[in-house]
Amino acid sequence: MSWSIILVVAIVVWGVVQLAKARAGIISDEDGNETYVGSGHSLQEQARIDAEVQETRREIEQLRERLHVLERIATDENTMNGRERARIAAEIEALRGPSEPSISAPSSLTADSSRKEPDQ
Repeated sequence: MSWSIILVVAIVVWGVVQLAKARAGIISDEDGNETYVGSGHSLQEQARIDAEVQETRREIEQLRERLHVLERIATDENTMNGRERARIAAEIEALRGPSEPSISAPSSLTADSSRKEPDQ
């Protein structure tokens, strides 16, 4: 008895799913491949939907452009942090004066490697 109830419920669920697919415009061929054939909207409704899709695409493109601008602002050296870092670096270089070398490499790497240590 319990198997027959499960079988009836499964068939009803399958039927409801097939009905929902048909209303959505999805059909299945004899091989089971599903294809979208349309939503069954009137021409006016379809035109409205197409206009909404185009508007949404334009809005997405505008948002992408804004995102690119924000990324450029965030990573650009013209930001306040970038200008502040450049100003501080220039101030440090000015305070060093001509006698101090700038920090580029350790002195052990720039020393003459041809000097030999005396033998013991």
